[in-house]
Amino acid sequence: MALKVRRVVTGHDGAGKAVVISDTTAPNVVRQDAFGVEVAHLWLTDATPADNADPADKAVGDLPIQPPANGTVFRVVAFLPGKNVPEPVGTGAGRHPFMHRTDTIDYQIVLSGEIDMLLDDDEVHLEAGDIVVQRGTNHAWVNRGTEPCLIAAVQIDAKPLG
Repeated sequence: MALKVRRVVTGHDGAGKAVVISDTTAPNVVRQDAFGVEVAHLWLTDATPADNADPADKAVGDLPIQPPANGTVFRVVAFLPGKNVPEPVGTGAGRHPFMHRTDTIDYQIVLSGEIDMLLDDDEVHLEAGDIVVQRGTNHAWVNRGTEPCLIAAVQIDAKPLG
């Protein structure tokens, strides 16, 4: 699969009028075979409030999973079916090799397909149209279906737990 996401970026011309400054396929798409995903990095901010006067596209290069301090990351992730997604074992942090946590609040929308979200001792099946508000929780994703699952995610820097 070659993830293609159209990204339209707006801005302002010299007179302050709203214009489209970019309308292309997302230029920063990374395949991570070890995790069975393709990631389209769409936008990154590095301050709150964001600076809408800064035209720089900061969603370039190898981006970390977590946004910078006081920043955000917007991406679309394609979770490939049956790719490097072993069945979970037991409960707790060691139940899946891809369990992880970020110091963020994440707004995630399942765009297509289906996926299972694993938490420490729980599991939730998600389908297209479902929304997850993830608040710094330990989690992993498992696509047990036959089609890729596309999830749009906005990650916002948050205070670490405890």
